[in-house]
Amino acid sequence: MAKRFLLTNDDGIYARGLLALYQELSRDAECLIVAPEVEQNAVGHAITISRPLMVRKARKNGDFLGYAVLGTPADCVKIGIGELAAEPVDLVVSGINRGANVGINVLYSGTVSAATEAAILGVPSLAISLDTHDDAADYSAAARFARKMAAFILENPLPHVALNVNVPAVPESEIRGVAVARQGRARLMESFDKRVDPRENIYYWLAGETELPPQEQDDTDAGALKRGMITITPIHYDLTRYDILDDLRTRVKECF
Repeated sequence: MAKRFLLTNDDGIYARGLLALYQELSRDAECLIVAPEVEQNAVGHAITISRPLMVRKARKNGDFLGYAVLGTPADCVKIGIGELAAEPVDLVVSGINRGANVGINVLYSGTVSAATEAAILGVPSLAISLDTHDDAADYSAAARFARKMAAFILENPLPHVALNVNVPAVPESEIRGVAVARQGRARLMESFDKRVDPRENIYYWLAGETELPPQEQDDTDAGALKRGMITITPIHYDLTRYDILDDLRTRVKECF
């Protein structure tokens, strides 16, 4: 029986990374694209509840491409699995994102949140990103690795876990290996570009670069990626700090 994959992203349904992913994964599975109508970078795990979720059939060169959703990546996974896929989905793959998703930035990522939403719904999932913002980036190596990861996940089920993968933007022959890495503390060091419009209204553009803390270890996602390795990080939606749970109970009991 043919496998069925749901593909999504946060760069929008016509993004080159998503097309590369579709072309590669279609070699092994029936792939359905359900992706945002427009770019949804850094929307995190937002979902749409205050307005209707608009869905249209998108076409490319006259052929059906997939469903464009006027919503977030998490919306796309919810409605894709719940309504648009005619049969159960075996795997959700989100990407290929333009730019790495590592460290604290994972919390902001629509790409990763789409995979996390699939995990919440009990469907195996993968988020994959390429470490570059170059408009002319070559996604082929990342797409080939996504195909390998898809086969790996189907053979090694990880219930309610999403795998976050980051691929260095270097020639495939220069990739130094694959590392299973923990999420680090790299984060966007924000700056605001202050501007004035023609009517003298002040507005700001958020800018900045992702920076590694001085103590960032080599076993983190950002550290291993910087060394030229593909990184794989298991992601879970339970944010509880179990290591302080008992101590917090004791302190609260003493105070209240």
